[in-house]
Amino acid sequence: MGASHKRTLRQYPLLNLCFMRATSNVVVVGHGMVGHRFVEALRSRDADGTWRVTVLAEETDAAYDRVGLTGYTEHWDRGLLALPGNDYAGDDRVELRLGCAVAEIDRTTKTVLTAGGDRIDYDALVLATGSYAFVPPVPGRDLPECHVYRTLDDLDAIRADAMRAMDGGRAPVGVVIGGGLLGLEAANALRQFGLQTHVVEMAPRLMAQQLDEAGGALLGRMMTELGIAVHVGVGTESIQPAQRNRPLRRSAEDNSVRVTLSDGTIIDAGVVVFAAGVRPRDELARTAGLAIADRGGVLTDLSCATADPNVFAIGEVAAIEGRCYGLVGPGYTSAEVVADRLLGGGAEFPEADMSTKLKLLGVDVASFGDAMGATPQCLEVVVNDAVNQTYAKLVLSDDAKTLLGGVLVGDASSYGILRPMVGEELPGDPMALIAPTGSDSGGGGLGVGALPPAAQICSCNNVTKGDLTQAIAGGCCDVPELKKCTLAGTSCGSCVPLLKQLLEAEGVEQSKALCEHFSQSRAELFSIVSATSVRTFTELIERFGTGKGCDICKPVVASILASTSSEHILDGEQASLQDSNDHFLANIQKNGSYSVVPRSPGGEITPEQLILIGEIARDFDLYTKITGGQRIDMFGARVDQLPEIWRRLVDGGMESGHAYGKALRTVKSCVGSTWCRYGQQDSVQMAIDIEHRYRGLRAPHKIKMAVSGCARECAEAQSKDVGVIATEQGWNLYVCGNGGMSPRHAQLLAGDLDDETLVRYIDRFLMFYIRTADRLQRTAPWLEAMDGGLDYLREVVCNDSLGLAAEFEEAIERHVAGYACEWKGVLDDPNKLSRFVSFVNAPDVADATIEFTEQSGRKVPIGMPKVRG
Repeated sequence: MGASHKRTLRQYPLLNLCFMRATSNVVVVGHGMVGHRFVEALRSRDADGTWRVTVLAEETDAAYDRVGLTGYTEHWDRGLLALPGNDYAGDDRVELRLGCAVAEIDRTTKTVLTAGGDRIDYDALVLATGSYAFVPPVPGRDLPECHVYRTLDDLDAIRADAMRAMDGGRAPVGVVIGGGLLGLEAANALRQFGLQTHVVEMAPRLMAQQLDEAGGALLGRMMTELGIAVHVGVGTESIQPAQRNRPLRRSAEDNSVRVTLSDGTIIDAGVVVFAAGVRPRDELARTAGLAIADRGGVLTDLSCATADPNVFAIGEVAAIEGRCYGLVGPGYTSAEVVADRLLGGGAEFPEADMSTKLKLLGVDVASFGDAMGATPQCLEVVVNDAVNQTYAKLVLSDDAKTLLGGVLVGDASSYGILRPMVGEELPGDPMALIAPTGSDSGGGGLGVGALPPAAQICSCNNVTKGDLTQAIAGGCCDVPELKKCTLAGTSCGSCVPLLKQLLEAEGVEQSKALCEHFSQSRAELFSIVSATSVRTFTELIERFGTGKGCDICKPVVASILASTSSEHILDGEQASLQDSNDHFLANIQKNGSYSVVPRSPGGEITPEQLILIGEIARDFDLYTKITGGQRIDMFGARVDQLPEIWRRLVDGGMESGHAYGKALRTVKSCVGSTWCRYGQQDSVQMAIDIEHRYRGLRAPHKIKMAVSGCARECAEAQSKDVGVIATEQGWNLYVCGNGGMSPRHAQLLAGDLDDETLVRYIDRFLMFYIRTADRLQRTAPWLEAMDGGLDYLREVVCNDSLGLAAEFEEAIERHVAGYACEWKGVLDDPNKLSRFVSFVNAPDVADATIEFTEQSGRKVPIGMPKVRG
């Protein structure tokens, strides 16, 4: 932008006149995230009521979290994405008009004309029209199967076409054109619908604006292994209606489209989504004669003012000194700048933070600062771990002392610490910051305490560590108070873990609140649910919490509800709270397919059941493996095959093994006294009895058990959450052994128990754990954190020191009486089955397969479902 466009507030006599009036009117065109932030910022600072605000929104939905748009596909509840306070209830100085598009701006009369014919006066006009999805000029882009990925209405339309595709009317395939941030979110949505998904990107790698070549290559491999076909370095030549007589699917009519890529690849698809970027919605400004940047967007100076001193532009439509910013953080900053300017301040737009962090299907990606190493003479430190599929790069100054930027793929746990350090001198060896440590803290053990006060903790809202420490000194003692006081963590949320770390670093004792929506701990919420008639998340949060919930409290409450009743986990509202595995009652694997594990109590299985499993594996072309828990796992099932596989297993007398749930997984056994000459007790029958008793029991984390028939310990009971070892007099009971990253041996709780006492003690132990453990806490760390340790646990379980033994046992008896196979519960209930209707009704797709290769005589999946064109 030339110097002639830079002005100060003193050069705006018309705008200065507004400040001398009792009340002036600002009209905001657009009610997205940035438009809403502007209204909030202005109203929170305008104590004298200088401005009245009129918001004109083209969409019929008030401001919602567009950054979290993909989350809409998990619950289809628009209200859950609504931004707090987006209706301005109780504020008589704000008028919100939804579904009210602006047709014209008349700068001479300082009015806007709505599409409905209303003319509204303004003293200041703020353009927050955002952007629209760019659709490249591909022949066929206007076909009804083609969509953009921008609004809630867009997702509803995509969902409708995806369901038709899965129901047999079209190819069960989705194509996303564009491999940037938005494209990968769209691919994630199509993948959740059950579609085989392709991503087409013209650049040589995914997320080309954020990732370097190595990072993009790793992301591409990881997406491929998740079942998403990635096509990079190619364009889209055309989209045409598929041949109607082509026997693609056994359906009445094929309404698919044929997508032809520039390398000759042909993909027959039922849904096509364009996510090839966005363009500023600057048409109103163009028509009004405002200056437009060379690449689009309303041209502004650093005050976000246009050539017209009474018109401002914020968010994605603003070309600030000629540059548009497509992230919410810079958009919020522009909103704050204009709010300050309207109240007589001199704020200017600072250098924008273009850091991004993404997590889709369990894949972490982040970039920050000068991620591409564009700074002259810069140095790069790289750790590329192909085995563990992680990539980390730091860009440093030429003296290797100052952090300039970085890229993280596969493990972005260091992002929270590293991003605020951009521009700062590093506290130590840069390699130590990204080298794998086996810790969940990230940053190579570097804590938030090492950051300088000027480090920006929340880039969305421009909150520094110094701002946060001042708030803590002023009395903020928990994360919700910090968020309310500073606005940190109220946008994308990626900095929230740092807020808790900072509180701890400042010596503030933290509450045991589950999350910002529940002040109670998990154990307290369990007691509330047990003592009340609350049976839904909505009722619980309305009566005992605040807000709408989050990814922390929802699955926790789902687990509590499942642990306190025999209701099916997909009943009603419960279904929307489940994670991806429980959502489909199967384990998702790295190639995007699912595994099916029927229960084999104690490892015992009949010849008929073996034959049935073999026939199913043969008919569905599944890979089979005997697991460490003495069950047979069938890998490679598509989502649409699951109900039919379940039906055949249930009809054959088998049931769900709950391999997908935070519940009892297996009870392993040796052959015991039935066959073994060393066996002292019948370990097989005991394992079967225990597994039948506790099958389906939901818990804070998975539970594994084992029963060994003698001290030789062939069932490895001392590595389990509950381990039972036979003695000459009865059974020894061991508890709280775990495998995993930090293996623990189980500890002896009681010895020489008879059958009845053994079961009573296990009842009490399990219910005590389920009631008091934290979310995702295995039994070993639960015991380690317990005051009094094993001795205290023994007093509770064996000596009933809390007087709760009878209650614990009754809870288990209720569970036993109410148990039902979850697979069968879906098959027998039309309402639940409707969640899988697209999978149940879809006929076999002969040209959609999971391909295998031979490695050392083993059948190994190549890594992705492939569709032969």
